[in-house]
Amino acid sequence: MDMNSVISEMRQPAKGPGEPPVVAKRPSAKTAKKAKRATVYFEVEILDAKTREKLCFLDKVEPHATIADIKNMFTKSHPQWYPARQSLRLDPKGRSLKDEDILQNLPVGTTATLYFRDLGAQISWVTVFLTEYAGPLVIYLLFYFRVPFIYGPKYDFITSRHSVVHLACICHSFHYIKRLLETLFVHRFSHGTMPFRNIFKNCMYYWGFAAWMAYYINHPLYTPPTYGEDQVKLAVIIFLFCQLGNFSIHIALRNLRPAGSKTRKIPFPTRNPFTWLFLLVSCPNYTYEVGSWIGFAIMTQCLPVALFTLVGFIQMTIWAKGKHRSYLKEFRDYPPLRSPIVPFIL
Repeated sequence: MDMNSVISEMRQPAKGPGEPPVVAKRPSAKTAKKAKRATVYFEVEILDAKTREKLCFLDKVEPHATIADIKNMFTKSHPQWYPARQSLRLDPKGRSLKDEDILQNLPVGTTATLYFRDLGAQISWVTVFLTEYAGPLVIYLLFYFRVPFIYGPKYDFITSRHSVVHLACICHSFHYIKRLLETLFVHRFSHGTMPFRNIFKNCMYYWGFAAWMAYYINHPLYTPPTYGEDQVKLAVIIFLFCQLGNFSIHIALRNLRPAGSKTRKIPFPTRNPFTWLFLLVSCPNYTYEVGSWIGFAIMTQCLPVALFTLVGFIQMTIWAKGKHRSYLKEFRDYPPLRSPIVPFIL
């Protein structure tokens, strides 16, 4: 028996006759495991994707940290690269990691290497849409009211004698006011920003076509549609029907995603009959949008409107095919009957 044991026995209180010996409690296996389970922190090295230059080294990063957290940490050492203009990836030429990706779930060790690319100056999607849609609204009205220096002094502020010209202005204005209101109160964006340089390209497209079609529709020499009022009435019905359909789809898509989240679900028809087009296409909002411009082209019988409709259809088909592929990839039970934009065809 060593000296420590003797001292320990002397300190214990005297035991009465028949009392069982006091046994010291040992820590349980669970307690021991908890003590051994220390948090394993990560080390994150961020390199430039082009030059492989080390830009930042983050020590003691928690395993449940997200890519968004890492972007915020990176911004502290490089304030010129705010989170929205950062692209972090596992491979220099690979895809950008999502902000919600968790570090410990990535195929990396405790020392992770991420590659950085600068996306350039960013601008919010809300600002982009407001700029894109406010421009055509104002530009069209300038031609409609025939402000000076457009058609010559003889026609300054003189309204057209054709009723279809006034109806076209109402429909065009309604369309873009609807878009502006949807941007402010309906749309929920999965991506908060886009490259600032893209706004010039987008505005050139919308503003340029608005000026081109407005010039001819409001021109003093404009001639009404060939089949007169019957053609205009049919066109107005198509236009309004598709506008209501487009709005209904936007509301249905909004209700799929809770505010502040990036949750993706399969869109299905609701009690609203306009949403039943979801049974046949993945992006009925684009289908209705193209239908609206077809109606506007029939109403005005104007070549620039027809070209704008064609170009818009091509672009929306590209977008619809991309969304359709992503739906098929993400959801195994995605309805197989659906086409991207045109039922059974495209």
